Amino acid sequence: MDPDLAMAIGMVLGVFSIPSILSAFSEGRPPRVAAFTLIASGGLVVWAINNKPGGYSFGDLPEVLVRVIARYVG
Repeated sequence: MDPDLAMAIGMVLGVFSIPSILSAFSEGRPPRVAAFTLIASGGLVVWAINNKPGGYSFGDLPEVLVRVIARYVG
């Protein structure tokens, strides 16, 4: 797995875990699945940053996401 793909998957998982966490807290139950998803997301992001020479900046993130989507869709 290349670092761009790991970063893109980590970003998507992180964004999708936020509504799950909010839903769990609003219903008064522990956010177990959401917490696991957030940990997996963080692990992918950290792995991608460590394996990409020079790392990533915030300005690179939209370009990384579009590049990965274009690679697998187009």
